Amino acid sequence: MRAVLTRVNSASVTIDGEVVGKIGKGFLILLGVGPNDTEAECRCLAEKALGLRIFEDENEKMNLGLEAVGGQVLVVSQFTLYGNCRKGRRPSFVEAAPPALGEALYEKFLSICTELGYPPQHGRFGASMQVESVNDGPVTLILDTDQLMNTPRR
Repeated sequence: MRAVLTRVNSASVTIDGEVVGKIGKGFLILLGVGPNDTEAECRCLAEKALGLRIFEDENEKMNLGLEAVGGQVLVVSQFTLYGNCRKGRRPSFVEAAPPALGEALYEKFLSICTELGYPPQHGRFGASMQVESVNDGPVTLILDTDQLMNTPRR
C-alpha cells in the first residue's frame, strides 16, 4: 500500500457538488492499494501514519502527533499512486489492485483508523472527487508498506 500524507490546516472532499468529508487541522491521506496487499499492510500503514509526530511543538520542532493537537483525518482513495510512468506519455495502472480488492482494503483502512481512535472523514471509492486542502508547512510524506515492512518490491 502507498499513501501520500499531508499535514493540513483543513481539507475536504466533494462528490457531485456535495461535500462528503471535511476536517480541520490534521492529516489528508491519499491511499493507494497494490495487487498483493493484505490486511497486514493496511494495519502497518494505518499505525505508522496515525502515529507520526509531525506537528510543531512550542520550540518549532516536529514533535507532536494527532492526539496532541486534536487532529482529524481525511482519507481519499487514490489508485493513481500505482501509476507507472516509465514508458510513453500516458501512465499505466496495471500495478494497482483490482477494484474489488482496492475497495475492500480501503474500507479496512478506514475501520482500522476508527479502531485506533481517529474515525476518518473520507471520500467514496471509485468516485470522481474534488479534493481541497490548505497544506500546513507544507509537510508531505510518502509512505509505502514495501519499505515499512522491509519486504522486497513486487
